[in-house]
Formats: sequence, structure tokens, C-alpha cells
Amino acid sequence: MIAFVSGPVAALAPTLAVIEVGGVGMAVQCTPNTIAGLRIGEQARLATSLVVREDSLTLYGFADDDERQVFELLQTASGVGPRVAQAMLGVHSPDALRLAISTGDAKALTAVPGIGPKGAQKLLLELKGKLGAPLGAGGLVGAQRAVSAGPAPWTEQLQAALIGLGYAAREADEAVSAVTPQAEAAIAAGGSAPVPQLLRAALQSLNRAR
Repeated sequence: MIAFVSGPVAALAPTLAVIEVGGVGMAVQCTPNTIAGLRIGEQARLATSLVVREDSLTLYGFADDDERQVFELLQTASGVGPRVAQAMLGVHSPDALRLAISTGDAKALTAVPGIGPKGAQKLLLELKGKLGAPLGAGGLVGAQRAVSAGPAPWTEQLQAALIGLGYAAREADEAVSAVTPQAEAAIAAGGSAPVPQLLRAALQSLNRAR
């Protein structure tokens, strides 16, 4: 198993990072939250999980070992493959998922693209007791922990993150429009657009629109 990769970031896409390791470019699938914390040319260390299929070897990358462990535990539930597990971590932090499972919060799970009410109830039953109790203050959307504003405008960064989570471009545009007043207020106050909070608000607006 490849436990982690470490090296300069060679390339970035909404859900893919290429890390140069010993002269070899390792393609690592990541959540938009993790991608947003990386910069081309800078050193990075990602915890990884290798998923082996008959026709493919796919390396998934995470901000830390806890995120990787939760990724692997999520896949013990029937119907949850690596892409769904990654989408869950793209929307919620490991602690937020622990909190949702331990409290039976189906609504939090339906915020993940591709998980409906019935699927959420099934996941609550199958994962109960597997993830453990929240480790920290708990319950925050994963984007709040790791995303820092990158060189791209906040609108482009937010749209790329939403598309990376599986939303259509039209849905991403509508969500960006919905949170624009919040971003403009932050900028007018002398700060920068708070991308992690904006991503959470955008996901909430998309969930309400379903």
C-alpha cells in the first residue's frame, strides 16, 4: 500500500493533483477542498489510499491520515465505492461525518451529491458505530478546515469545487450567484472572499433547491 506521497506539485485540476515523486508524476484523486490547499511548484504531502480494480489502479489523496481512515471506513457500507466516499469527504469533514452518523442526521448526508433520503437512512444504519465519536469541536463542513484562497478569483475557485463535487455547470453558476452577496460583504469589510464558508453556503443552497 502507498501510505503517502510527498514532493512538489506538478499539476492541478478540480479533482486531481500530480505530485512528482522521485522523477515520476503520481496522479492522485483528491477532493476540491484538498486541491484548493495545494499550489503548483510547492511541496506537498498527501496521505493516500490505493484502490485496486481489475482494469485500474487509482490513488486517492487526503489532507491527513484521519481523512484517509474515514474514506476507507465509509466504503465498508454497501453501495459506497471510492467516488461516493470521496464525495462525502468533499462536502463534510471527518468529524462532521462522525457527528452525522452518531446523531442520525440524514439531512447532512443528503447534502452529498448522489445520496438521497433512502440512501442516507441506509448509510446511517450500516455505519453506526464504525466511525467513532467526533474528535474535535465537530460538525464543520470539510472545506472550512483546509481551503485557502488561491490565485484564481473566488468565483472560479468555488465553481471548480462544485463541479468537482458532481454538480452541473448551471447548478454551480446558480450557487455562486446565491452566495455572491455574502462574498461582496466580506470584501467590502476589508477582507477577502471566505471560500470555505462560501462553499458551505453554496452547498446548502443547492440542497434546498432539490
